[in-house]
Amino acid sequence: MKCIQCQTDNKLKDRTANQGRCKHCHHPFVFEPTSMTGIRFTDPFFAKAIADISANHTLFFTPKQFFYLIDKRLQSKNRVKWGWLVIFVSVCSIFVFGYLAIAAIILALFFNQMRSMNRSYSQRKKSAKILRILGIITLVAGIIFSLAINSFSSFAFSVTIGMLAIYLSSRELAQPTTNTQKVTIGDSQFQGWLTSWRRVNNRIDKILPPPQEQSTPMTINPDVTAYSFDRLVVCDSAAVAQMLIANNFHFENNCAILSITGYPQNIFDTTMQMLRRNPDLKIYALHDCSAKGMNLLNHLRTSPKWFKDSDITIIDVGLLPRQILAASRNMFIQASPESAEAAKGLSPEIRQSLSAEELAWLESGNFVELESFSPQKLIQILNRGIINSRTLDNDDSSFILVGDSGSYTGSSIYAVESFG
Repeated sequence: MKCIQCQTDNKLKDRTANQGRCKHCHHPFVFEPTSMTGIRFTDPFFAKAIADISANHTLFFTPKQFFYLIDKRLQSKNRVKWGWLVIFVSVCSIFVFGYLAIAAIILALFFNQMRSMNRSYSQRKKSAKILRILGIITLVAGIIFSLAINSFSSFAFSVTIGMLAIYLSSRELAQPTTNTQKVTIGDSQFQGWLTSWRRVNNRIDKILPPPQEQSTPMTINPDVTAYSFDRLVVCDSAAVAQMLIANNFHFENNCAILSITGYPQNIFDTTMQMLRRNPDLKIYALHDCSAKGMNLLNHLRTSPKWFKDSDITIIDVGLLPRQILAASRNMFIQASPESAEAAKGLSPEIRQSLSAEELAWLESGNFVELESFSPQKLIQILNRGIINSRTLDNDDSSFILVGDSGSYTGSSIYAVESFG
């Protein structure tokens, strides 16, 4: 394992002889993979994850965004290895030993990994492809072997497990790309890794603390409050709003950034006063793909605290179920009974803006969190949404007009077709 301070490669005996320190610069190692149970990784792995999530230490990020990245990379580290070696062993077991039972065990192994909710979509599809190849090999090789030894039982067994493997893998590959998955690490485990890292390497510069509620109003220069903004980004979580503000998205796009909960509280009222001065204001709604996220636009339009009875343009940049259904390959889709119950309680106004397929997806308990995307990705998506919205008057096909005059009087509410 390389030392992150001096890049010296330290073997296990070097780390042991130096009490877990680098043999050259004596910098302590945080993680010792040989003593970790289940999940194993090194200091360079963790350091690279920090550099990647922060775009080489240039962007602030939330702890949850880092959690998702670590989980994704640990899943990749634990992916099926030596797939072709397994294929070779299975073929040898059939031709050399005739042990079709060994082939069946190997097929069962890949079937289990194909169906595992602890593995990403791409990993499960890869296991399905390998399972199908193994099924074909088992079918063909088993038939040849059984005919060579004139064994009907071997013939029947190889045909059965071979065809079963081909059928199950083909069915999995034909499934829509909305399969859910589970995180493989716990929050307390992740927090322990952060604590250990900080103890040895001091603070992580770009990781954000939990958003703090500051109720005391901030004094703002009257010359500043006399102006307004062209745009407002409203997030359904304070953490995402904090991340955008920390990365100066508001400065670069002449926009205000608020969360639906009122973050940042100390300038919320003043910011809303400034926003209401601009009759051409455009609002960009950014939210999780969940029942709670679907409520964001309705709350903006009907709450007196926001824009009730106002003629204003709202653009839903996502996340929307139609965006997930269209391109879920790179989405971290989860599911929970609580999410399913909340989706069934959506108001008629919200339900009419969603297709039957979208409602079915939500009512199955599926959801995707914004923080499963990196800061750089979210900023790119918002920038693209703002740039594209300038052509709304030209009937831009990348946006859909949602709602009607019966539900949102005088409003113009658009939804972005794709996310990212």
